[in-house]
Amino acid sequence: MSNSARQNAIQAITSFKDEANIDYVKNRPVEFYGCNVFDDKAMRARLPKDVYKSLHKAITLGERMDPSIADTVAAVMKDWAIEKGATHFAHIFYPLTGQTAEKHDSFLMPDGYGGVIAEFSGNMLIRGEPDASSFPSGGLRSTFEARGYTAWDVTSPAYIMENPNGTFLCIPTMFLSWTGVALDKKTPLLRSGQALNRAARRVLKIFGIEPELPIVSFAGLEQEYFCIDHNYNFARPDLQVAGRSLFGARPAKGQEFSDQYFGVIPQRVLSYMMEVEYELYKLGVPVRTRHNEAAPSQYEIAPLYEVSNLAVDHNHIIMSTLRNVAKRYGLKCLLHEKPFHGVNGSGKHVNYSIGNRELGSLFDPGATPHANAKFLVFCSAMIRAVHKFGGLLRATVASASNDHRLGAHEAPPAIMSIFLGDQLTEVFEAFRAGRVENAANGKTARMMNVGVDTLPPLPTDPGDRNRTSPVAFTGNRFEFRALGSSQSAAGSITALNAMMSDSLNHAADYLEKQIASGKDINAAIQSYVEHVIEEHSAIIFNGDGYSEIWHKEAVRRGLPNLRNTPEALPELIKPDVVALYEGNGILNRAELKARHDIYLEQYCKTLRTEATLVIRMARTIIFPAGMRYQGELAETAARMKAVGLDIRLDMLRDVTEQLRGMQDAVVRLETALSGVDGQSDLPTRARLYCEEVLPLMGEVRRYADLLETRVADDLWDLPSYQEILFGK
Repeated sequence: MSNSARQNAIQAITSFKDEANIDYVKNRPVEFYGCNVFDDKAMRARLPKDVYKSLHKAITLGERMDPSIADTVAAVMKDWAIEKGATHFAHIFYPLTGQTAEKHDSFLMPDGYGGVIAEFSGNMLIRGEPDASSFPSGGLRSTFEARGYTAWDVTSPAYIMENPNGTFLCIPTMFLSWTGVALDKKTPLLRSGQALNRAARRVLKIFGIEPELPIVSFAGLEQEYFCIDHNYNFARPDLQVAGRSLFGARPAKGQEFSDQYFGVIPQRVLSYMMEVEYELYKLGVPVRTRHNEAAPSQYEIAPLYEVSNLAVDHNHIIMSTLRNVAKRYGLKCLLHEKPFHGVNGSGKHVNYSIGNRELGSLFDPGATPHANAKFLVFCSAMIRAVHKFGGLLRATVASASNDHRLGAHEAPPAIMSIFLGDQLTEVFEAFRAGRVENAANGKTARMMNVGVDTLPPLPTDPGDRNRTSPVAFTGNRFEFRALGSSQSAAGSITALNAMMSDSLNHAADYLEKQIASGKDINAAIQSYVEHVIEEHSAIIFNGDGYSEIWHKEAVRRGLPNLRNTPEALPELIKPDVVALYEGNGILNRAELKARHDIYLEQYCKTLRTEATLVIRMARTIIFPAGMRYQGELAETAARMKAVGLDIRLDMLRDVTEQLRGMQDAVVRLETALSGVDGQSDLPTRARLYCEEVLPLMGEVRRYADLLETRVADDLWDLPSYQEILFGK
């Protein structure tokens, strides 16, 4: 091999020595867990009792914090941080780029006598003012209106982030314009949580339940990722810039043997995982699971359930930690949804439920008629929500990277449907038919009577797992499987909260009207469930979501198939979605339009970057390698012919044909790219990128990948899939 990066990667892999610096005997996780978090334990120990009670009440009950305590909280938080070596504090927020953003400010201020003092006031804790001019706003403000404000989110604890040269205090915040417009992903998430609480309490009140704690959404976010040697990443401009390989022939072996899935974790990767977990334990992130995923060099990390706002914050920390710790082991963590063609991509499954500590999950079937009636109402509300707002849910996972994954036999299709399992589906179908029958024991059919009947005992997972369903009921929660690995879960959870708020308000209205007309609560619930199943059962599908039969059936049922991002994003600005978000005080029309435009612009920029890379790599790396090999073949043929030896020229003709085809495809791609760039209308530009540019990128790749299987290995500079994926 002539390529030094390929040689360096192989050398790094073969010579790796596990120099463990984590001792779980001396440093027991049960003792240091959460040590870098200003959590309830730290606040209770350090804050004055009256201040702690006031702040604790604001956090647990979702009430507005008394601003008079801010200075005290800030002073105590500052002292705690400085004890841990912090010199700076940073307001952490999630702008509409989908990434984590931070601005660091020092605690140290001149004292006027040649020295410094540590200063951190309540105002500095509650509000920050980062320059917002370079963040996307979607027209919500002019370029010269650069102000953006961060506002402390008291419900998510502050924490210390460590660096080899020191530490700094991180304060989770919302990010808004000076006019109060939401410029981030956290603000609408928090607003949607308030809407969900209001709606859920209306329904619970009908059942005679008025909990002290607010009803919140919970999320468990399963994070998939790829981990490769960093030398391979440096040798691949496409991985470096685009996060995915734009070229690469399939290796002789992929994932078809299923020997990676849940296999023994390679030593270097396991050491890396252990240090990731060590860092996350200190930050109070309840990571529980680690394992090999289906594709070569693909892995998963999963935490326990948490309140969704905290789960989103922790997931951003997980992604940052995965990237940062990888560097210490000579690895590169890839969070792109489809970094390698021909093997599974990576997702981030959202396990979603609603409830609180008093009530548990409201999606959990109970053991009594009363508990089951409550479950049926909340489950019916979810069915209605997904049917009515499936397009919105699809739009929240729309991106150029996730388009490569959805429907690719590793993720659910772009058609939103809901999987209940056969047993629960039979129960709901019995309501629609006005009867109940238990197929398992062959009992005679009879009327289903809420308040008398109990559901058949449901196991933890009432049915086999359906990997092809975007939304699946899995015992006491719904699993939303369409979210991409690099995406923030905030948008999808905001939509789920909003959808459920709408459906629960609809349920409350329906039940209140039925009861007002003279029906008892059980008859009202029975009528409501029958009504929902009659109107919205089209969304229920327990079969194979990949099958062509389902795609045809979905059309017959009126379910949209939004195959790509340009088709999906307009759902954000449909009148019913605008009414949903505005009616619940989550986002207004302008804020939704801004998100539509920003995400569409990001789609266009992503494809333009990738197309430019395809052209540049084809011309400067792949074509020269092919030309050198073509020259060697031609020279060898000429020498053999000169001495009277006969030689077949099939290989030379094949290489020449692929080079010519790739050269023509590159020219067509350049022409198409130039034409799309001339379009001023954003939706038109996005559609053309999808329909014209993307297929031409694939055509260039097809020729290049064929060349990779023909050109001599010592002339091919790009690391192969075989090297990247199987170099452990």
